[in-house]
Amino acid sequence: MSTPISTISTISIIGAGGMATAIAGRSVKAGHVVEVIGRDQSKAQAFADKLGAGATTGTYGAEPKGDIVILAVPYGSAASVVADFGAALGGKVIIDITNPIAPDLSGLVSPNGSSGAQETAKGLPAGAHVVKAFNTLFGPVLAKGGRLDAFIAGDDGEAKARVATFLGSLGLRPLDIGALHMAQTLESLGLLMIGLAKNGAGTFDIAMHVDIGLAR
Repeated sequence: MSTPISTISTISIIGAGGMATAIAGRSVKAGHVVEVIGRDQSKAQAFADKLGAGATTGTYGAEPKGDIVILAVPYGSAASVVADFGAALGGKVIIDITNPIAPDLSGLVSPNGSSGAQETAKGLPAGAHVVKAFNTLFGPVLAKGGRLDAFIAGDDGEAKARVATFLGSLGLRPLDIGALHMAQTLESLGLLMIGLAKNGAGTFDIAMHVDIGLAR
């Protein structure tokens, strides 16, 4: 039986970029211990040292300490990272934050009828469950704090519930949009947000918010 999120002490993050930094920062403030994992051990150690609050480093390719593992790498690296860990990710809840977007923003690079999250799920061992989350949020906005809407999609109900509770612990409002095939929609929304930031809004200091129960 898996451990309830309320008793989890460690959240593992693979990656050390802007989103990894923002998520790790909120996790530390929420009282979670963060395990930083990366191919470059010295870079991972520097990241953990900067986080403080008992942050640790893990060995790349070995079993992460956390039951929740955040895949905070570019989509183009996701498949190789999952392959490098292999069976070590068995039984884990994998949060996929990637956006499979073409460099020129012309569209998504995931196969037609699929999503980046679904492609990543194909490489995972039995018992691991992918939940799409964080891909519609920008790192600088996330790092500022505040209550933001965080959309999630996944096939396993328990995995989604655990991720929702984790997001809630970070001060975010989790909103479930359905099964993992809906990650295609979230990734399209990620593209929309980037296009909006570069054009209509003119800033990445934006976030999507859903008003529920508006007066008619």
